[in-house]
Amino acid sequence: MAEQTHECWSILLAAGRGERLAGACAARGAAAKQFLSWKGAPLWWHSVAVLASVPLMHGIVLVFPPDLLESARREAQILVERRHPGVPLIIQAGGFRRQDSVRSGLEVLPASCGVVLVHDAARPFLSPALVTRTAAPLLKRNDIDGVIPGLPLTDTVKEVSVTAHGVLAACTPDRTRLRAVQTPQAFRADVLRLAHARADAEGWEVTDDASLLERCGRAVLIVDGDEGNRKITLPEDLEMLRENGEKQPCCGWGYDVHRYGGIRPLRIGGISIPCPEGANLGIVAHSDGDVLLHALMDAILGCMGGGDIGRMFPDSDPRWENASSSLMLEHVLDKAAKSGIRVTHADLTVIAQKPKLAPHAGEIVRNVARLLRLPLGHVNFKATTEEGLGFTGEVRGIKAAAMVMGLREESGAWREECC
Repeated sequence: MAEQTHECWSILLAAGRGERLAGACAARGAAAKQFLSWKGAPLWWHSVAVLASVPLMHGIVLVFPPDLLESARREAQILVERRHPGVPLIIQAGGFRRQDSVRSGLEVLPASCGVVLVHDAARPFLSPALVTRTAAPLLKRNDIDGVIPGLPLTDTVKEVSVTAHGVLAACTPDRTRLRAVQTPQAFRADVLRLAHARADAEGWEVTDDASLLERCGRAVLIVDGDEGNRKITLPEDLEMLRENGEKQPCCGWGYDVHRYGGIRPLRIGGISIPCPEGANLGIVAHSDGDVLLHALMDAILGCMGGGDIGRMFPDSDPRWENASSSLMLEHVLDKAAKSGIRVTHADLTVIAQKPKLAPHAGEIVRNVARLLRLPLGHVNFKATTEEGLGFTGEVRGIKAAAMVMGLREESGAWREECC
């Protein structure tokens, strides 16, 4: 992958009122749909957890209704204390229109932000893989200014004309040239700021930010969307928040070893580990050689009967040359999610004579918890030695083991097949 030269931030839009759902939300004690409680947290928090878990992400701007700003701020503080997302959160008041809220979010982005994603809090089912798929092209290419996810249309679409005799079919567009667009949408931050400034000056009204770039003549790439990235809009959509399916516990175990003496800097759990002066603890590996994340990935694949990372990321494939293990873990988690598996706990052990890892234990736990989207208390990390014996004791390399617990949502078809 190309090196990331600019920070990536997200603007999460949670300032809308959703009039079509107002009655249903009030009946559930929520001021608006983004504040509905789901799995013990407001709807907007689930997008925060997913966005923050993506290795590319540096921070999130949360945009709330001005009259609910303080109550939302207090709620966010409680949630952060309970489970810190691992990236900074900035809270900002939104505006009357969606584009006003985006412009307000842009105002508080740090100067270091080069790529910004805009996401609607009413889409709580987004996946880390979709976030990365949308943001990554802007970090690799110079010929595009925006990236949006889109899905092909399956129904025939009609353009209509409204007459005194009723709504009449006018023409049938070629649906192969049409896409149903989702969020998050990713943009170069400076380009999006200029587009919003022009829209404000010229009085444009748009329904998404990509429309602004299109009107400014900027190139917007469309990548594959996600069928599961549904939007909560109508009262019947609240059924999507109902938890269905029987959940069965599952577990997986992973183990990995890497030799010292290579060119890869030592990373454990996604954290750079400084080596003792004079020690050659560089890792021999095809990817970045993060032994702990490799063991963790194998354990997650074990939960789903998915083989091992050697099959998923073969060292014969140049795509994984010096690849970030954090991004590889994201691929594994996406595969697990599609198999109906949710990781609930991870117990991790690293065996190494050198370096001493105890000073880094807290940082490793926080980062792994962020990547797995788990509370800190659901990730355990231990470091031990083999007391001078064998491979690690002779400082020839490093080992890691991981045990993962999860819940698998079984479909009725699976139960019928097995029973």
